[in-house]
Amino acid sequence: MPQRDVLEVDWTFFGELCRGLALRIAGAYDPEIVIGIAKAGVIPGAVIASILQRDFASMGVTRRNDEARPTLVTAPPPSVKGRRVLVVDETCDSGATMKLAMSAIKEHSPASVKSAASFTTGAYTLDFFALKTASIIILPWDREIVEDGELVMRPDYAQLLKGMGQ
Repeated sequence: MPQRDVLEVDWTFFGELCRGLALRIAGAYDPEIVIGIAKAGVIPGAVIASILQRDFASMGVTRRNDEARPTLVTAPPPSVKGRRVLVVDETCDSGATMKLAMSAIKEHSPASVKSAASFTTGAYTLDFFALKTASIIILPWDREIVEDGELVMRPDYAQLLKGMGQ
């Protein structure tokens, strides 16, 4: 398997991606509520909802590892019923998480539902995205963790960057 590039995203770049994505969405769709997929999709979802001046809520979808199937942790709010919904995640690759989230929302009878992500890295087709890339993405809120009371770079990211010669 060929080595993939790593894209380190800082807060400024992330903000620009969200602004561009919000503009793209506003030009083609008028959501009444934005649903961020927890955990990481809540951040771009909340930013996009704020820029579009729309209601925001979250739902939880998780998976134990990259190979595992996603599972629904927290259902979408009942307030999606009869409304135009935009579902946002930070990254979309296989589309498994997005498909599960959209299916759960459709069970609540929205008027319509569209998908969006900051990054698309695979073959799944989203309605909206900010950047298509084959790179492994390191997000600013995901770069560091607390270990023994100290902030340290996530070990898997440190290993990736070390392998890239950075």
